Amino acid sequence: MQSNVLPKHIAIIMDGNGRWAKKRHLPRLAGHNAGAQAVQRTLQAAQTLGIPFITLYAFSTENWSRPKEEIEGLMALLSQALDKYTNTAMKENIRLWVSGSRDKLSPTVLEKIDKAVKLTSKNTGLTVNLALNYGARQEITAAVNKLLAQNKKEITVEDISACLYQPALPDPELIIRTSGEERLSNFLLWQSAYSEFYFTPVLWPDFNAEELQKALDEYARRTRRFGGL
Repeated sequence: MQSNVLPKHIAIIMDGNGRWAKKRHLPRLAGHNAGAQAVQRTLQAAQTLGIPFITLYAFSTENWSRPKEEIEGLMALLSQALDKYTNTAMKENIRLWVSGSRDKLSPTVLEKIDKAVKLTSKNTGLTVNLALNYGARQEITAAVNKLLAQNKKEITVEDISACLYQPALPDPELIIRTSGEERLSNFLLWQSAYSEFYFTPVLWPDFNAEELQKALDEYARRTRRFGGL
């Protein structure tokens, strides 16, 4: 694929871990572990292709309503992944950003996030933006409140964009959702105004480089007019 057809920023709603596990008569956490392996495969593929930015919807603000056991397992998996990812990122020149609220996250997880972000901050390869404890409505609300605290009398589109969690992150040209669901689920509502959407029935733990290429092929066939002709 030609570099001028590749999206600079891909965002992925990683859906289907639970259904993947249920089909195999396994606990839901087994699906989340398999999903973590799909993350690794996808990041390797994106890096090989030369895609500059990728955002992964890892944990939403609504996910706190899940059973306590599942949340604890997810946070343990996240903690392990951060340790492993930091080492890998330093070797492969990957930079980590995190979008979301720090509320409710444990001090241990926050410490590991801060360490990974700091250590990888000067890396110049693929930037991985982890949407963690993330909600798009909450992000927009926080941006507006930040502007109100600055005594803004008139708020512009540019003002809000500058106050989002990661203002330097370009809007995603392509948003992928796995597992056959076709909704945004409170994900990047502001940034996705002109995004292309790709929905696949593939469950997230089965997602791989081939499936990513299918999404990119579909993206390359589309014409983006941004409201023009």
